[in-house]
Amino acid sequence: MKNLFFKLTFTLLFLGILNADNKLYFMPYEQKTALIALINSIQSSEKNIDISIFSFTNREIAKNLKDAAKRGVKIRIIYDYESNINNPYSTIGYLSKYNNINACLLKGKQDKNKKYDGIMHQKLAIIDTKTIIIGSANWSKNAFENNYELILKSTDKEMIIKAKSYFRKMFAQCKPY
Repeated sequence: MKNLFFKLTFTLLFLGILNADNKLYFMPYEQKTALIALINSIQSSEKNIDISIFSFTNREIAKNLKDAAKRGVKIRIIYDYESNINNPYSTIGYLSKYNNINACLLKGKQDKNKKYDGIMHQKLAIIDTKTIIIGSANWSKNAFENNYELILKSTDKEMIIKAKSYFRKMFAQCKPY
């Protein structure tokens, strides 16, 4: 019985990986397709979008989030504290004023000597608990057009569940904007 359990678990896990739709984009070479994939994911959202992002200055992405919020999609965005608190190019002020968008700021953990705060350096979006978008790229025009960055869009359930759990922990520690 124990052996059957392990075989079944392995088979289900393996099938989950096979059934996951994974797309990997490398910028600047695939900048247009990467941006379109991100925007299409936002546009097709139905219930919720969770985002944790170090730097978010791209107005086109921000406009699509605003439009999703107007459709009733609940959006939570964790911004890095230091890179967004006094940044006039950050989208935090623009997006936080809309209904259905909850924006907050998060610092990284403090070092042992209490002299330095880490940063919240993620680039993550979880859309309707069906799609995860992760990578090295900040959501800036420069990241998509000029930098050597990557973005992975996946439907891998295990990855989404893990990211969602981690996001909840961070969001609970966030300072409202």
